[in-house]
Amino acid sequence: MGTLVGHVAPGFAFLALGLWHLLNHIKLHSLRPNSYTSAPWFPTSRIKYLELYMIMLGSFLSMAMELVIGPEKHQPFDTDGTIPPNHLHNFEHATISLTFFIYAVLSIVLDKTCSKLQYGLTQFLGAIAFGQQFLLFHLHSADHMGVEGQYHLLLQIVVFVSLITTLLGIGYPKSFLVSFVRSASIFFQGAWFILMGYMLWTPSLIPKGCFINSEEGHQVVRCHGAEALHRAKSLVNLQFSWFLIGVTIFSVSLYLVLDKFYGDQKVEYSSLTREEDEDSDDVESQKEHKLDESKSFIAMGKKVFASVDMER
Repeated sequence: MGTLVGHVAPGFAFLALGLWHLLNHIKLHSLRPNSYTSAPWFPTSRIKYLELYMIMLGSFLSMAMELVIGPEKHQPFDTDGTIPPNHLHNFEHATISLTFFIYAVLSIVLDKTCSKLQYGLTQFLGAIAFGQQFLLFHLHSADHMGVEGQYHLLLQIVVFVSLITTLLGIGYPKSFLVSFVRSASIFFQGAWFILMGYMLWTPSLIPKGCFINSEEGHQVVRCHGAEALHRAKSLVNLQFSWFLIGVTIFSVSLYLVLDKFYGDQKVEYSSLTREEDEDSDDVESQKEHKLDESKSFIAMGKKVFASVDMER
């Protein structure tokens, strides 16, 4: 992170993950509203662990970018082997990515071992990942007072929602609302990361009275005076509010559209099943009718033979 690409790339990853979970949770609940049970991740038809593989790949690339590709010397350490101040945030971002990588790896292990506590432990691992993300953004070594700090402060709210809903998912696995809010919060994280990348590192989008300044090898937004800083922070707050409204409208609209779509499929499936049951009942009744006729025919034959014997 710390650059436009460093925010936009993980932003798209969170955006895609949140959308993937929204689609699958809505589908699962629409088709089975009475027997719905949340899932921490969703397999695909061809590659079962594709979602977890993508999390591992994205996390690995993020760690490589922070610790190897991004630094000028292609390594983040000082000449004496210590971590210099200007690379502290690289280690913080890489640690977040490492936690998500471990979540994906252990989720696969739990699924392969068929553990009885698979669901609860997988959700717990997800909560650890979001908890780590929240902690390191809260204690971030980057600027807390400037415009970037305001973006990070509001990001913590969304990450906290992801953390709480993941923990609630352990105790309430059948709650669709918990899964829905968690998925929407992950989607929101992605959208907010993308916005941060463009708003903080695109000169034409910097608030009036502020500018991009190079500090310790990193570009940081600074403002001319307290009034310009206050205005810039207020604009960030407005952006968050507008994004909150937009994500809410999008999530609820997506639910309404998909619920109607899968609900119609469910009705057609139920009608087809009912017709098949009725056909099977007709076949069974016809079989029983034929069986009764054969039984009555046999009984009639027995009576005829009995009367012939008596005449003899």
